[in-house]
Amino acid sequence: MSAITAHPFDGLTPDFVLAAIESQGYLVDGRMLALNSYENRVYQVGIEGEEPLVAKFYRPQRWSNAQIQEEHDFVFELAEQELPVVAPLRNAQGDSLLHYEAMRFSLFPRKGGRAPELDNLDNLYTLGQCLGRMHRVGQADSFQHRPSLTWQSYGEESLDTALRLVPSGLRPAYISLGRDILKLVQQRFADSADVRWIRCHADCHIGNILWRDDAPHFVDFDDVRMAPAIQDLWMFLSGERHEQLIQLQELVEGYAMFHVFEPRELQLVESLRTLRMLHHCAWLARRWDDPAFPRHFPWFNTERYWGEHILELREQFALLQEPPLQLAP
Repeated sequence: MSAITAHPFDGLTPDFVLAAIESQGYLVDGRMLALNSYENRVYQVGIEGEEPLVAKFYRPQRWSNAQIQEEHDFVFELAEQELPVVAPLRNAQGDSLLHYEAMRFSLFPRKGGRAPELDNLDNLYTLGQCLGRMHRVGQADSFQHRPSLTWQSYGEESLDTALRLVPSGLRPAYISLGRDILKLVQQRFADSADVRWIRCHADCHIGNILWRDDAPHFVDFDDVRMAPAIQDLWMFLSGERHEQLIQLQELVEGYAMFHVFEPRELQLVESLRTLRMLHHCAWLARRWDDPAFPRHFPWFNTERYWGEHILELREQFALLQEPPLQLAP
């Protein structure tokens, strides 16, 4: 059978998933649980006499083999430095990127945990320590195949993609606001031209962190790319400005134990937040033909959604014009 039919994942049946895993020498016991993942497809699969494995099947044509392997190699590098990351398993031939018929996949050990408590300052301090260690490894080399986080790819291209679905009555407002936002973001990036881009997780939110044994364990490095270090920190900042300053102080105190924090990167926080909003919207628009997306995101692509999205962008446009966060002396 072929894994690619009308839609890239249409052929990813339970039988196909189990056969792919058995092709690597495992004896499956028939138990299979689909895990929350939309860009790729991820399953927990039972193994006879052993702990279950997690199988990740990559969306075709998203990343090249070289880009996926570069992601894996980065995670292996982090694991070798004893960082708490969940790395893919290698088979008997030493391969971590596996193939079965037309699909590419990887296997991971199953790891449990809960989301970190961001209102717990000790958790933030520990997160900062781990990210400092991660960035010390990340700055030692550069990706050769992975992309960089740019205002063009996350902003300009995202606006163009989303515009295809914006209702006609809202298009003028969306276009005008988008242009104004990109002008400011482009200027912030130009003002930060001396900031160093390093290898980052780049999608470092609480959903990609499992907290157990009083420590965070980082998973899902699928979006790794070259980015400023602050990209892996700003997503832990929320609430009013004074609350964000308290959170930032804890993160940076832990971070600075292992890696130098560059305060000038703080001027990029709201730009990166804005780009993530645009990128997420474009991601949903780009994947709207995947049956999983309308099913799991029914609120997207409605008149109400686009109206609220424009209001959120207007609020973000105002935040872009405020002074950046500053650490206490």
